[in-house]
Parts: sequence; structure tokens; C-alpha cells
Amino acid sequence: MPPSYDYTFKILLLGNATVGKTCFTKRYCYNIFNPSERLTIGVDFHVKTIELKGRKIKLQIWDIGGEARFRFLLPTYCLGANAAFLLYDITRTSTLENVHEWISIVRQKAGPIPIMLIGAKIDLSPKEREISREYGIQIAEKNDIAAFAEISSKNNINIDESFNTLTRLTLERTE
Repeated sequence: MPPSYDYTFKILLLGNATVGKTCFTKRYCYNIFNPSERLTIGVDFHVKTIELKGRKIKLQIWDIGGEARFRFLLPTYCLGANAAFLLYDITRTSTLENVHEWISIVRQKAGPIPIMLIGAKIDLSPKEREISREYGIQIAEKNDIAAFAEISSKNNINIDESFNTLTRLTLERTE
């Protein structure tokens, strides 16, 4: 029996530990938010099928653990990837420290796939913000990243739009 979708895209979720990758994925796939989400050990997988531009697309979402002790697995996880999200926490400047390393590994192992930089946790108090939206955009431009957005998994802000943007960029590259 033929598959019931036109494309399957492998999408990576990358970023340091506790930046909100799992919350982002679970809000998108299941419309749930758990403020005390457990640490991802290695990788978690999620699947969601969507329709975009008249195409049925199966998204295989690889939520990759962000702790340094799992970093050695990243090159293997990148193989066959079609796109990637790179998340950082807008309240912690330190979560941008490894952006260049993440991008370098992805481009070396997966090629010139679309990458989208995501500033997470915009629901937190403006007093807690350490990274301005403008600085996030600068980082994206400096690293030749395809798109940028800020999100709140807690308040469901820009979740679907971010996935749609990255999926559209991936589809355009594929067709």
C-alpha cells in the first residue's frame, strides 16, 4: 500500500539543555505544555502529518538532548536530516554560546539544509530577558540561518507558524 503522504521530512530540534525544545515539540504535536518537562536523554521522536501547499507531509521530529554529554551523538542524528530548528532561551545569554558549533555539525553532516533560529520563552517577564529580538536576528543573519522567530510554548505563540515556515522552506528546497 502506498504511503498516505507526499513527503517525509526529518526535522532536528537542537540547542542547549533546558532551552525548551521538548515543550516546543509537544505543544506543536499534541497541544500540551508541561512546565516541569523531564530532561531528554539522547533523543525523543515525534511524528505529525500536516498539509501545506497542497501536499501531505509527514514530519519526523527528532528532539535531541542538549546536554554536552550527548553532543557526541549529534553527527549521527544529523544524517538524512531535511531541516533543523536551533533553539535558545531568551533569558540566558549562555544558551547562544554553542550556536556556531551546532550549525557547523549540522552543515557538515546534513548539508545546506534550512535551519531556523528560535528564541524561546518569550512569556517570561521582560525584566528576565537577556537577549533582544534584534540580537537574535543578528545571530541568524551572521550564521546564514534561513529564518528566525521567537516563541512561547506555554502561551502557544508562534508554534505552528514556526513549524510551517521551516516546512515551507524545506518543501521549496525539495521541489
